[in-house]
Amino acid sequence: MTVTTDVSYGEAGGTPLLLDLYQRDTDGPADDERAAIVLIHGGGWFRGDKAKEPPLAAALVEAGYLVAVPDYREAPQHTFPASRDDVLTAYRWLLASEQRFDRGRVAFFGGSAGGNLSVEAGLATGRPAVSWSGIFDFAAIVAATDGTIAEPTQQDLDAMKSADINQTGPDDAFLRFTVLQEVGGDRSLLASASTTGHATAAAGPVYLANSLNEFVPVRDPQAMQQALSAVGVASTLQLVPGTHHAEGYTAAAIGQTLAFLADVLAPAPAG
Repeated sequence: MTVTTDVSYGEAGGTPLLLDLYQRDTDGPADDERAAIVLIHGGGWFRGDKAKEPPLAAALVEAGYLVAVPDYREAPQHTFPASRDDVLTAYRWLLASEQRFDRGRVAFFGGSAGGNLSVEAGLATGRPAVSWSGIFDFAAIVAATDGTIAEPTQQDLDAMKSADINQTGPDDAFLRFTVLQEVGGDRSLLASASTTGHATAAAGPVYLANSLNEFVPVRDPQAMQQALSAVGVASTLQLVPGTHHAEGYTAAAIGQTLAFLADVLAPAPAG
């Protein structure tokens, strides 16, 4: 596998925007036929970076994809929609780049905050999206935790692998903190930033996964699926037993996720 790090895909407000590219070592005409994945890191919109994604990126390359992993501006300095805007900028950069892949076959994939951004990007572009433990109905989450003081996690998110973060089950205080970070603490922005309100019939198909007793309550991906269904967009929701969050349940979700991607990114029939 060949990894090219810190590729510039633009800048926003003076902030350089960088991504990493992962692809197979060999280069040939077959690359023109492969699909591409924009893989979006998590971290609650306020922490995390692209350097945490090599294991999942490698699995996607092994499955035949070109993989782009962007960094993006983070809260609370940069609130919604800055992170979504940057992911879309990375997507447009990839389409305009000299990389060899089929421009008609691109999908988004992310976990936790990255899962939210994956679905946001899919809604904006009509491309397929995969979300593992994405967070979507901001207004409902904050309303449901109004009796809880928002508090940051005690975990060292910078030092930990993505698959080790938030694996101990519900944590309403940190979930509330995370959502409020993305809107800069301004509750009046929760409704407009909630992904459930952005569903559109032009969206691509969506794959959602969530653990039954994890950091993100099951009612949240269910609300996202209901919003998609209401506008006629196909979606799948995989519910995983236990408390694992996002890449913590990779072993349980990767098979069905790859099957979904193979289906929605299949080449158009000849002729």
